[in-house]
Amino acid sequence: MKPASASPRAADAPSRRFDGPGAGPAATRSLAATWADPPGFVGALCAIDPKTIARRFMATTLAFFLLGGGLALVMRLQLARPHAHLVDAQLYNQLFTVHGSTMMYLFAVPVMQAVAIYLVPLMIGTRSIAFPRMNAYAFWIFLMGGLFLYGSFAAGAGPSTGWFSYVPLASADYSPGKGPDVWAQTITFTELSALLEAIVLITTIFKMRAPGMSLSRMPLFVWAVLVTQFMVLFAMPAIMVASTTLILDRLVGTHFFNPAHDGDVLLFQHLFWFFGHPEVYLIFVPALGFMSSIISTCTRRPIFGYRPMVLSLVATAFLAFGLWVHHMFATPLPEVGKSFFTAASLAIAVPGAVQIFCWLATLWGAPLLWRTQLLFALAFFVILVVGGLSGIMLAAVPIDLQVHDTYFVVAHLHYVLFGGAVFPLFGAFYHWFPKFSGRLLDERLGRWHFALLFVGFNTAFFPMHLLGLQGMVRRIWTYPEGMGWDRLNLLSTIGAWIIALGTAVFLVNLVRSLRSGVLAGRNPWNAGTLEWHAASPPPPHNFDSLPVVHGKEPLWDARGPGGVSGLAADARELLITRTVDARPEGRYLFPSPSIWPFATALATTVLFIASVFTPWGAVWGAVPLLLATVAWFWPRRAETQTAIALERAP
Repeated sequence: MKPASASPRAADAPSRRFDGPGAGPAATRSLAATWADPPGFVGALCAIDPKTIARRFMATTLAFFLLGGGLALVMRLQLARPHAHLVDAQLYNQLFTVHGSTMMYLFAVPVMQAVAIYLVPLMIGTRSIAFPRMNAYAFWIFLMGGLFLYGSFAAGAGPSTGWFSYVPLASADYSPGKGPDVWAQTITFTELSALLEAIVLITTIFKMRAPGMSLSRMPLFVWAVLVTQFMVLFAMPAIMVASTTLILDRLVGTHFFNPAHDGDVLLFQHLFWFFGHPEVYLIFVPALGFMSSIISTCTRRPIFGYRPMVLSLVATAFLAFGLWVHHMFATPLPEVGKSFFTAASLAIAVPGAVQIFCWLATLWGAPLLWRTQLLFALAFFVILVVGGLSGIMLAAVPIDLQVHDTYFVVAHLHYVLFGGAVFPLFGAFYHWFPKFSGRLLDERLGRWHFALLFVGFNTAFFPMHLLGLQGMVRRIWTYPEGMGWDRLNLLSTIGAWIIALGTAVFLVNLVRSLRSGVLAGRNPWNAGTLEWHAASPPPPHNFDSLPVVHGKEPLWDARGPGGVSGLAADARELLITRTVDARPEGRYLFPSPSIWPFATALATTVLFIASVFTPWGAVWGAVPLLLATVAWFWPRRAETQTAIALERAP
């Protein structure tokens, strides 16, 4: 980004070169041409429009969701009856590992960031995001990491040590193949992508909000995104350190986790769960933002208790980093220390309860808009209560020791993650699909999707609580007759196939609506936030004139969103504002589309994959990465001339 020192021009001084109210259709066409990505195949590789990148992210994460769900169906078929032989033990372990890794690293966190990349610029009233090329690079890295995992799985070298890959099972002595190395490098791919997206989103929210959108006027979804991205910055380095040291132990001969050489196997668990438990909230907190947007729109009311809602999001983030030992109660840690983590595990329920009471207060007595997105939001209440109550049970050390490593924990995990994130995510998709596509999803199919998913989910996962209490341990590929687990496992498998049927209904609805759905218009729900001020779908530049905000719900404010003019229509120029009060600071010229983020991602992929087979891969792989990075940041004469011209403009 190159600075342009001139401040935005007044709205009463239109010019052919500048946007704003009264600039006319010529300026609008110029803006669209300026901000559009290049056409053709090469243009697609060069694309940096955040909406384009976000759509690719969402499509890719949906594909991984379907792949991970397919693996889960195979596992459920294997466990539907005793002594089944659909797959053998080794393949089952690979299915279990790749399924968990897909849902945690390739779907849950990336899809939340993808939705944020699309919506945040629209919600805060800007035309792009900070560091658009880095955003594109993050997508390519994520895609190549996912392809690397599934390519290895298809080639028979998939990881089989669990989505957590505990040592010593993942050490070279007990897992001599390349599976754990593939897992570790997949982590490096995906977490690098997540860290880059966090930097992009934090900078965008702090420095690119519309004039007047102070921190106290930001939509609650934007607050949820901001809190989540700070959590990403603190959580992701821990798992990257864990995966890197695991590879070093396996390939270089270090002994970070080898007790025979003064290493410590519990060190890996500490590093993993310092990331692993906050990751639950990396998924959960954006879902809370979805809920606030859906409930506010469907009640035509601002959310009750704006400040308590924001403070509860921040409190959740802080407490999430104080209870990772919640997952390590069965390890030989001091009992006094465990008691503190028990207290933290109980305390984190308080900010969640604050959010629920604020939503209920908003819903109370309101004339509700009974659409599919509201049904998903209300179902979230039921599922969250069940998952939260089982979580409180597991926070007690005596109970945790009894049900640890049983299907009770599997049930809790899915109620919290699938129920607590996927249901709000589907609700968000029905809510914002008109903005993504310009069309409405079919309401009748949407209600069938909701009913099948709700029934299937509870049929699949509630019996797992009972299986765990009856002693069925997780990560077993078959079981003998006479254990009393047959009927419950069959019921759980039936529920999994009902979920698959509901997902198929959703896919049919998605394809049909994209082709021939009812046109949505600019604001079909009569919502109050700025994304509904843009066209549906938005043009490349989002807004013909950047809005000015006077309240928390700009479209419900009697004054409406104002307009800023003075930014160039024939250059990628954006308004930069202050962090706290969003007062204009100046203009910045943003970079144009480039092939080099894609080329740099390819070079990074070569380095990461080569280093799985030899440590020298990291050395020689750094050479093309360095060259691609230099080419990426090499100054372009055209961009320099444009920046100079804008600085000299009157």
